[in-house]
Amino acid sequence: MFSIGEIIFILVTCAIFMALVAAVSYYMTKGNVGTADEYFLAGRGLTGVFIAGSLVLTNLSAEQLIGLNGQSFANNMSGMAWEVTAGLAAIIMAIFLLPKFLGIGISTVPEFLSKRYDETVRRMTVILFLLGYMCVTIPSMLYSGGVAVLQLFDLPELLNITYTQALWLTIWFVGIIGAIYAIFGGLRAVAVSDTLNGIGLVIIGFLVPILGFIMLGDGSMVQGMKHIVQNSPEKLNAIGSSDDNVPFFSIFTGIIFANLFYWALNQYVIQRALGAKNLAEGQKGVLFTGYLKLLVPIFMLLPGLIAFHMYGDSIRDSDLSYPTLVSDVLPIWMLGFFLAVLFGAVLSSFNSILNSVATLLVLDIYKPVFNPEASDDKLIKVSKILGIFIALVSFFVAPFLMYAPNGLWNLIRQFTGFFNIPILVIVLMGMLFKRIPSIAAKVVIGFHVIAYYMMVWGFRQIFDWDPGINYIHVYGILLAIEVAFMLIMAKAKPLQTIKPVFYAESGEDHLVPWKHAIPASITLIMAILLVYVVFSPIGLAYEHAAVSNWFWPSVAVLVVANIILYIVSIKFWHKKYSSYVEKQTEAARESRISGD
Repeated sequence: MFSIGEIIFILVTCAIFMALVAAVSYYMTKGNVGTADEYFLAGRGLTGVFIAGSLVLTNLSAEQLIGLNGQSFANNMSGMAWEVTAGLAAIIMAIFLLPKFLGIGISTVPEFLSKRYDETVRRMTVILFLLGYMCVTIPSMLYSGGVAVLQLFDLPELLNITYTQALWLTIWFVGIIGAIYAIFGGLRAVAVSDTLNGIGLVIIGFLVPILGFIMLGDGSMVQGMKHIVQNSPEKLNAIGSSDDNVPFFSIFTGIIFANLFYWALNQYVIQRALGAKNLAEGQKGVLFTGYLKLLVPIFMLLPGLIAFHMYGDSIRDSDLSYPTLVSDVLPIWMLGFFLAVLFGAVLSSFNSILNSVATLLVLDIYKPVFNPEASDDKLIKVSKILGIFIALVSFFVAPFLMYAPNGLWNLIRQFTGFFNIPILVIVLMGMLFKRIPSIAAKVVIGFHVIAYYMMVWGFRQIFDWDPGINYIHVYGILLAIEVAFMLIMAKAKPLQTIKPVFYAESGEDHLVPWKHAIPASITLIMAILLVYVVFSPIGLAYEHAAVSNWFWPSVAVLVVANIILYIVSIKFWHKKYSSYVEKQTEAARESRISGD
């Protein structure tokens, strides 16, 4: 328990850092939110650095600091599958989808669905997004931040109030600050503040496990690292079994699709990429994000393992392992900085989603339905009003997540299953097959919501029967069914007239791909494989030594393969890829002209 003087010092240093971030963000964005394009998409002028910084911090929030470390504390490293394999989705987004999205010139994913299918599909998708964001995604971020603050300062005892009262107080405090960023600053302010907070997150993210290893090793970082390798090495295994929360094969049956939705179609994530200055900058930002995700196991999972070795069974709630470790290993003079970074991570994700939800409501519901001729000033004003309403709803929902039965992380992933797979299916199938009718997309959305509920909860609640299928596998099962249905509909009831998806007018270099897009993608794939080799039974999870005899030969194979493929891609594949993008763009422009 901290003294009053220590708490004041922590809060003052926290306020100084947060004020510095706010001041820099204001200075870099003042006077730049006069148009709707600037407010919602940063004037389509974001560079790769700001895109990557904003994407990473939008994704890395307190729910992951708390939830993933809680999973590694209770189980093993298998939870890293959600993070490390995100690079595969980033590659698909950068190479295949981003050229199409930037060429079309859309501001939201539902806007594309309107062009490809019809307005009903657009609105059904917006409803899915909004329900997921307001009822689960935003509240979970506020809740996880509140839990961390409560554990760090023991607010119930400090303020002489109950735990529930302290949680409500913290959630509202964090939420109000985040809402101010998003509602009044627009996307550019969010992106700048995200990047600055991201620097702090990386610093703290590395410091906590380093100091944790030092404490575990009685002053020696090396001894601390040896301790977790030599004692319970199975905890370092990322190859999850069927009994783990994240079975390894669920990467291929569900996680890869969930990640593809998140990094390629999730509005509050791709809005940064849609705001790119050009295709090259967008690809740089998206692919660099994939590389940054490889660092996640260091500060999102290793601290949980360190906490397991330090505290064991003394911590009954695994979600409290990370904040407990932080309060023990960080010196007082750094806790203010940590608190600022924690707030920054929460605010980043919260204000990013809030900005994107307002974008969906204004551009996909309000403008096309209620006021097609609305001015930019009117759109921004309505967006701010809707943002305030959404924020208030989230403030009331967030505290009730304390009653989640299986931990925060599982709850979030289970509920996102309601909307990630159907949106992924109808977007990708709509791009790949031009004859699929709009009725197929509508049926897929309705079917998925009902079928997913029944397979994950309904059969157990209504019929007292458990199918025994991990919810991640349900992702893959329903995806296969829905893809098959859309293909059947394309044959049985095909569109008689193909609707051209018009391309936006742009400069000559707007859709020129980044020269190193293909080589960087190859290296990213090899890096993902390398991380799995490290955290596997032939790597650090080997029971009889630090690593097995297969470890170094496996690493050598990956390095040699990467060098060969990198050289080939520079010499041959980049030219072919550039030609492919150019042909796609030209064909789309011709369809626009003929459509006119």
